[in-house]
Amino acid sequence: MKRKSNFMIDASLLPALEDVLMVARTGSVAAASALLHKTPSAVSQQVRRVQQHFGIHLFERRGRGVRLSSAGEQALLAINRLFDEAEGLFGLLSDLAGASTTTLRVAASDYLGKGLLLPVIRELYAQNSPLRFEITTTHSLDAPRQVERGEVDLAMVTTLEAREGLAEKVLFRQPFFWVGPRRKEPKSTLEKRLEREPLLRLAAGSQGRRLLDAFLDQKRLRPASTIDVPSVSLLLSYASGGLGVGLVPALAIADAGPLRLWAELAPVPVLPVKLVWRANYRPTAPVERFIDKVVAAGRMAARKLPNRSGAKGQHLDLL
Repeated sequence: MKRKSNFMIDASLLPALEDVLMVARTGSVAAASALLHKTPSAVSQQVRRVQQHFGIHLFERRGRGVRLSSAGEQALLAINRLFDEAEGLFGLLSDLAGASTTTLRVAASDYLGKGLLLPVIRELYAQNSPLRFEITTTHSLDAPRQVERGEVDLAMVTTLEAREGLAEKVLFRQPFFWVGPRRKEPKSTLEKRLEREPLLRLAAGSQGRRLLDAFLDQKRLRPASTIDVPSVSLLLSYASGGLGVGLVPALAIADAGPLRLWAELAPVPVLPVKLVWRANYRPTAPVERFIDKVVAAGRMAARKLPNRSGAKGQHLDLL
């Protein structure tokens, strides 16, 4: 494509840029067209219009879908900033008009959703808050990428990693625990348990799996059997059901209730639980109230964490 030498702001391209944004988020022209209530050919035409206007290729073919090119990845950050500002403006004008309903998109892993999101959203609905929610369940290493790409507005994550262009607020810090079925026989070491019990592992690419693999490599442990699970909740279901030993964040067992589990503090890094958003994101007043409530929920959760001192080698029986 031939690049133009001079650029003027062309407001008529804004709808086309929205189409580009939706294709980038979904990875498919067909999926984007369904969300936009347009035909695939109309969306493709808008994408071509942007590419021809600026003389760049934004997408590359990937199987039956598309993925962002290198130029597209760089452009996506700016396009997200543009629509963040636009959403902030529309939210402000709606607030001034006294008729604002905001749809808030949040990504969180299952145990953070249960421990932090559930009580906050339940309270907001009881208060008739003008918020609507789209909640996505995903692990803490993928959630920031969803925020970065504009697929969600906020994410709750457990990780030390920080990404350029994202702002964050630490809610609390938590240790991790080994959990497994309670046994009547005398307590044995983790190594001995793993010789006869399956190791419960979270999905590859998750923060919990990363910690687990690093620990096993450091200790040169090779479990006899493994069971891979997609969530902390399912891992706890296996362990409380009498099968397997796994590594879980402290918040996941803070309200263990009637689960019958053996738990021991794991010698792995204590990690922060954070709320992250795009640095250019402009929350409306209801979203700011949501964030304040999440921060308060984080403070309450921190007080309930088992063994917050982080002392090594202690045991905790969850009845």
